[in-house]
Amino acid sequence: MKNIPRIFIGTEIKSGVQIPVEKDVLHYLTRVMRTDNCLVFGDCSEYRAVLSDDKKCLVIGDKTGHVDPSNDITLMFAPIKRTDDLLSMATQMGVGAFLPVITKRTNANHINWARMQKIVTESAEQSNRNSVPKILPPVKFSELDLSQVVFADERAAYGVGVPRTVVGAKSVLIGPEGGFSDEEFAALDAAGARGFSLGKTILRAELAAAIAVAKVVE
Repeated sequence: MKNIPRIFIGTEIKSGVQIPVEKDVLHYLTRVMRTDNCLVFGDCSEYRAVLSDDKKCLVIGDKTGHVDPSNDITLMFAPIKRTDDLLSMATQMGVGAFLPVITKRTNANHINWARMQKIVTESAEQSNRNSVPKILPPVKFSELDLSQVVFADERAAYGVGVPRTVVGAKSVLIGPEGGFSDEEFAALDAAGARGFSLGKTILRAELAAAIAVAKVVE
């Protein structure tokens, strides 16, 4: 089934129903993939589907046995210039939700979140997920309950001793381009937030996000 295109439909899916097909989906199936068959998913379930004879609907068939490989990790991140790459990679890693966090050094304040939602949807389709991660409304760093935070501590690259992995975390925070400020590190430390190492080198924020998620789910 790996060559069959996958389409995110939403939560209201069941065998036997017909769902109107959108123009971009119709073009993708008939002109790009040159097929009438696809897999549709939503609400953690996947179904077989076929275009109707008049090409106006997707006819939902049997439910497949594919189990959703995504997880329930929430990635808290400072928006960056390449937020689209960050979201795409983390979606492929199975992240369940995204929480944008405005830090002192956040330098990307005009993100098109509607476009970002489309990017995570496309990434979910391509990465064999049965669900699309949510993008939650942005919050300020000062609004976080830091006592519950697990974060990627870039100070490890400068010799600070922190664990290499964190077990059992349901959320993880990564800093912006330029890292957390001294005040933010002080707030994290004072609240008892748990830091962990991403290695001895300084990483681009989008790569740091993917590695942080990998370490949390190990």
